[in-house]
Amino acid sequence: MSDRGGRRRRAPTISDVAQRAGVSQMTVSRVINNEGNVRASTRETVNEAIAALRYAPNPAARSLAGAGQCRIGLLYSNPSAGFLSEFLVGSLDQASRADVQLIVEKCDIGDHEIEVTERLVENGIDGVILPPPLCESAGVLAVLREANIPTVAVATGVPSSDVMAVSIDDRQAAFDMTEHLLALGHQRIGFVEGDHNLTATERRLEGYRAALAARDIPYDDALVAPGLFTYKSGLDAADRLLGQEHRPTAIFASNDDMAAAVVAVAHRRGLDVPRDLTVCGFDDTTLSTAIWPELTTIHQPIADMSREAISMVVAAIRRTARSGETGDSHRLLDFTLVRRQSDAPPQSGG
Repeated sequence: MSDRGGRRRRAPTISDVAQRAGVSQMTVSRVINNEGNVRASTRETVNEAIAALRYAPNPAARSLAGAGQCRIGLLYSNPSAGFLSEFLVGSLDQASRADVQLIVEKCDIGDHEIEVTERLVENGIDGVILPPPLCESAGVLAVLREANIPTVAVATGVPSSDVMAVSIDDRQAAFDMTEHLLALGHQRIGFVEGDHNLTATERRLEGYRAALAARDIPYDDALVAPGLFTYKSGLDAADRLLGQEHRPTAIFASNDDMAAAVVAVAHRRGLDVPRDLTVCGFDDTTLSTAIWPELTTIHQPIADMSREAISMVVAAIRRTARSGETGDSHRLLDFTLVRRQSDAPPQSGG
């Protein structure tokens, strides 16, 4: 392609298309590769930009990027069966749609996670998905970074600047749930933390504290109990909080497993939920509707997050084949506060 002076003009790039369409390069890549998760109106805008610029993807690069089936590793070590179940449903669904071979590996936290990751790299894995808690494993991320393997960290509270990530705003979600409880009239609100090795735990505690501060309610260490995102840790936390002389009128747990444990301890102590104690969770896993009363909780779109992670890593694999660069991006998905039967105004006014 030449201009009027006979000089050869630079062929349009995917970056040019993205700029003209007002979208990210990843979105353009999804349209080109006919992937899902793109609105019809956006797809039309991108195709119009492609036509206007006469952009043509490099056939050799596309052939290289699409040669054979992508092999994506999914490493897990999650204490919540509900979270893992939702995550696998979304991952397997999207892997099928994208013609991806998904290799699921369980990793024990410690030396084993490095061993499994190194074995995947040696066996020629194309990309990796890391749900929590492995999403923030320094050792695993270092191995994948060194091998230049496209990686997506899922549900990390503070995404690393050099790793692709998909998450929700944990701080805002916890703020909204705490504000919901305050609006019901609760002032003495217990909080069950998650695993302190995860930044999502810190962000959720920040949201809880910020909501209290916004209402000029002093933060009380006695109302915060440690947890590990496990049912067992929820039992211990509930005993600690409900064993106080001046117990909380509401307890907000950092995941549904621990919230379910709080409900169990409340029943054991002869407390009615929600008449005597409001209990709320986080995640909206199947467990939240498998107990009675059903939990008011934060809906974290776990299955959609895993689907998005598959799409992101596939796009990065293709991008790496074309340019040698994986690219960095962070996708923030929406959360929802789902109100069910486990919350009510305090009997004594808080």
